[in-house]
Amino acid sequence: MEAAEARTVVLVEGISDRHAVEALAERRGRDLDAERVAVVPIGGAQALGRFLDRFGPRGLNTRLAGLCDAGEEGDFRRGLERAGLGSGLTRAGMEALGFYVCEADLEDELIRALGTAAVERVIDAQGELRSFHTLQKQPAQRERTHEQQLRRFMGSGGGRKIRYARLLVDALDLARVPRPLEGVLTHV
Repeated sequence: MEAAEARTVVLVEGISDRHAVEALAERRGRDLDAERVAVVPIGGAQALGRFLDRFGPRGLNTRLAGLCDAGEEGDFRRGLERAGLGSGLTRAGMEALGFYVCEADLEDELIRALGTAAVERVIDAQGELRSFHTLQKQPAQRERTHEQQLRRFMGSGGGRKIRYARLLVDALDLARVPRPLEGVLTHV
């Protein structure tokens, strides 16, 4: 779905977030194209203003929603306020607008929802468990928690984060979908 033709635009930080939202929609039996919902990666929170100008009340006035990492919450809050979508926004206020915050990021949310053993099964199915175990042995990783090591693994390697977003969502028990991911999809 082209964003300019969409009835609703979901603004996400990156491509991996788009893959996760689209994968959950598919698992829920939803056809976002038919619903005229476009999931748009903005390339980082600092670009939010440009997308809000285009799709928000001062632009195409499209229905909006979004997903961001905890570290980008302030950027999203300020961007929403500058776009005229509220003032003095709290996290609850952002959620009322359809914008949800992941703790610490979407990969963290998915790892916690699945549990480390299930995430390792997904990695193993991709033939990368040995690579993960190698990463765990690195001096910089030894003191980190298993969850932190998994997040680091997802963020390393070309395109790994993007590829695993869909795989992790596909492995989820639908009763345990992370709240921000469920929230943004429910909002649209």
